Amino acid sequence: MKIVLTDVVVEALTDAPLPVQRAFDKQLRLLAANLHHPSLRAKKYDESDDRWQARVDKNWRFYFRIVDDTYRILKLIPHPKK
Repeated sequence: MKIVLTDVVVEALTDAPLPVQRAFDKQLRLLAANLHHPSLRAKKYDESDDRWQARVDKNWRFYFRIVDDTYRILKLIPHPKK
């Protein structure tokens, strides 16, 4: 599978702390190899919008869509605290 980052994600990644950048890179490699890798904890986030959520680390998440053979990464954000 291919991975495409939106401009929004590239900007968020630039502003993210270095450990988050490194973790995000690792998680993208895992995503490309296996959507169901336990470290990702990937799940369908919004069924109506066909949007998925996956974990970068315990404090950051990324959101994506699957289009044909491509993961389109839409957003990278700190996890909203409950």
